Amino acid sequence: MDKPHRQSIKAYHSKSFIDGPDARPIRIVAEYLEPKARFDDLRVEDTILMFGSARILSREDAEAALDAARSNGGGVAAAERMLTMSRYYEDTRELARRLTLWSKGLRDTGRRFVICSGGGPGIMEAANRGASEAKGETIGLGISLPMESSGNSYVTHRLKFEFHYFFMRKFWFLYLAKAVVIMPGGFGTLDELMEVLTLIQTKKVRKRLPLILYGSAFWNAVLNFEPMVEFGTISREDLDMFHVSDSVDEAFEFITRELTTHALAQPGGSL
Repeated sequence: MDKPHRQSIKAYHSKSFIDGPDARPIRIVAEYLEPKARFDDLRVEDTILMFGSARILSREDAEAALDAARSNGGGVAAAERMLTMSRYYEDTRELARRLTLWSKGLRDTGRRFVICSGGGPGIMEAANRGASEAKGETIGLGISLPMESSGNSYVTHRLKFEFHYFFMRKFWFLYLAKAVVIMPGGFGTLDELMEVLTLIQTKKVRKRLPLILYGSAFWNAVLNFEPMVEFGTISREDLDMFHVSDSVDEAFEFITRELTTHALAQPGGSL
């Protein structure tokens, strides 16, 4: 008796192959091509990138957490600290809202300077939330992590991405960026800041890329580059690669002035 014919499966339909180690190069290329196809289709030309801590709460949530801590009789100091830090959530939200309104008001420029974040909670949520409140498109470049949700509800649905590889996510962070705002954050924020500084210093980023460190009290306490200048490991001029700001008004004026002067005539993103 003849054995029943068994249909062969095409390699790219084989889940065991695509998810296996031999297909890793295919998965890496996919994390370049699929976002590119979406950005091209939606005519997203460039972005304003906003980084910062996933742990910083909105003022409303921080106030609720403080009320709960006082009621429970524990963790009051930590809740008070989070309420103080909520200032950066609200400033991110307002800055993103104002930048989105400014971008939407530009004439005959297409979809320019779209607010982009890592797509998660905290400062990332605040950036997407502010852009959404201005009724603008907003991008979330999420990453799959075992201990953290990567999604927030304010990202434009068709511009919500989920990456596996950090380096492909970082590529898309910077490829389209025409300005970068870095709020207080943890190891991930510092990693992203140092990578941007390294790429600018080594001229791997050839475009002008305004870089704003927001919150002088935080950044002056966390970073001190002066010893690196004194020991000769960086140049004094390297400190000009970033601008420190403490107000939404000043940051907004700095970013829009830079973009108007250097970016409006240059559509698209390029490293």
